[in-house]
Amino acid sequence: MKHISSIAGGVALGSAGVIMMSVLSGCEAPQQEQQNRFLVIEQQANGKYIVVEEMPTEGPSRAIIREKDENGNTTERFMNEAEMKALAEQEYQKVQNGTSETLQDGGGSAGMGLAGTILAVAAGSLLGNMIGNALMNNKNFSKNSASTNKSAYSRSAAGKASKTSSSKKSFFGGSSSKTSTRSGGFFGG
Repeated sequence: MKHISSIAGGVALGSAGVIMMSVLSGCEAPQQEQQNRFLVIEQQANGKYIVVEEMPTEGPSRAIIREKDENGNTTERFMNEAEMKALAEQEYQKVQNGTSETLQDGGGSAGMGLAGTILAVAAGSLLGNMIGNALMNNKNFSKNSASTNKSAYSRSAAGKASKTSSSKKSFFGGSSSKTSTRSGGFFGG
């Protein structure tokens, strides 16, 4: 009887360990929305803006804005995080009122205004992940956000996100994807 109770205790302890590992591995959050960004935003011929370069940065979010002057020459200006945040907050107020171009159907295909572009690309890092996630749950906002961001980083991150969502990880690190004929076993096989 003593032997059976020690086995039961070991099983309970082992089960608790497996549950704890699954809980901890499920806490992985996508880092793309949480990281600060360095952006290069370019004005198009129609006066709208798109993101042409984007990189995660360890420092504060910041942007270089490329615009055409009255003579058609390209000028660049620097925008710090405080300026970006102020524009994003103004555009977010328009989102709350339902007047933001980021919510319009097809609004981002030819670019958006500067504030809308900044909000669409960096809402999570500038205004917090709760606001960023809430905005991305809006179908039009999400579509406009994707279409206004022409950077290679954005395309790469979107590709990684779609690959990540199509595969499942087992408790012990193995993975099985929908296209694989091999299934992830108890020990990650």
